Amino acid sequence: MSVALVHEWLTTLGGAERVLEVLCELFPRAPLYTLVWDARAETRRLTDGREVRASFLQYLPGACRFHRVYLPLMPLAIESLDLNGYEVVVSSSHAVAKGVRTRFDQLHISYVHTPMRYAWDLENVYVDGIAAGKVGGMLVRALLHYLRAWDVATANRVDVFVTNSKHVAGRIWKVYRRRARVIYPPVDVDRFTARAEREEFYVTVSRLVRYKRVDLVVEAFARLGRPLVVVGEGPELRNLRRIARANVRLVGWQPEEVVRGYLERAKAFVFAAEEDFGIGLVEAQAAGAPVIAYGRGGALESVVEGETGLFFYEQRAEALVEAVLEFERRRGQFSLERIRANAERFRKERFQREFMDLVEREWERFRKRLQRLGQGYRERETLGPGG
Repeated sequence: MSVALVHEWLTTLGGAERVLEVLCELFPRAPLYTLVWDARAETRRLTDGREVRASFLQYLPGACRFHRVYLPLMPLAIESLDLNGYEVVVSSSHAVAKGVRTRFDQLHISYVHTPMRYAWDLENVYVDGIAAGKVGGMLVRALLHYLRAWDVATANRVDVFVTNSKHVAGRIWKVYRRRARVIYPPVDVDRFTARAEREEFYVTVSRLVRYKRVDLVVEAFARLGRPLVVVGEGPELRNLRRIARANVRLVGWQPEEVVRGYLERAKAFVFAAEEDFGIGLVEAQAAGAPVIAYGRGGALESVVEGETGLFFYEQRAEALVEAVLEFERRRGQFSLERIRANAERFRKERFQREFMDLVEREWERFRKRLQRLGQGYRERETLGPGG
């Protein structure tokens, strides 16, 4: 089968891009279609030696750096991609990629990391972050209303939905009324060594955006006085610097080998967001770090409470403080071997096997349906009018 890959944008390397990277390995000859891409960005390892085809957004001013400014044009841009030459289209979608147009005789499999987050779950956060005044807020809400309508309508363009957790599968059902197969994301657990010797600091790794709730982590540790390392960059950095105390180190973006070192040495990994799945939670466990996480979303599927980590169930600094103190009281019960073994469930090889099995199975079913459809047309033509 001939395959094309589709992804929203290639400017940063996050969880969705790590999944895309493995899809690129599975389909080494497939061209990669995207809205915009930056050949100098950390995502270049996905694009080196591969044909990349971008939408017209690529040629607009500042598109690579400020692509979110062009959100109103993204539905039009994704629909402008010409995918006619392929039998199978695999989209990796967290915003608009699932909305690509395909013919009736093309199989479209969409790995949905989340329905368009800022249009559905985070509308108020998005409006507060970019709109000034009542008029600006009304205009942004009108745009998001349009995006929700487009998002629901284009769900009919997908033949098979796949997603990263039962949590997101529930959201896909709620928004699109479509069932999704769950294939947990690939995690390169072999990159990490689970070390028994741990240092006396905690760590969190995240993009510094509002919904990740890194502010809650920093506030809790400012109260606790325990050492905390915050790895990541983003628009929330200024606010975090304002509330941080001397025990909190904001180290910004770090290369993978530095992040790996923090995870392998930290006392525990702390995370306060409601995550779709949370590859970082699994990477921490692969490095032998117990997890202290907000007990909603994908964390409930990747962390075993009392064995590989602990949960707190309210997004308040007080709740996180209590969870950290509880962890310190129970620290001796967490087995390094058990933590690492839990991470092994999400190995890259498992994802590759499950995803390829699904593609081959669905392509065979789809091809047979096309054959039956063609046979039906031929029979009606033979019988003629009224036959």
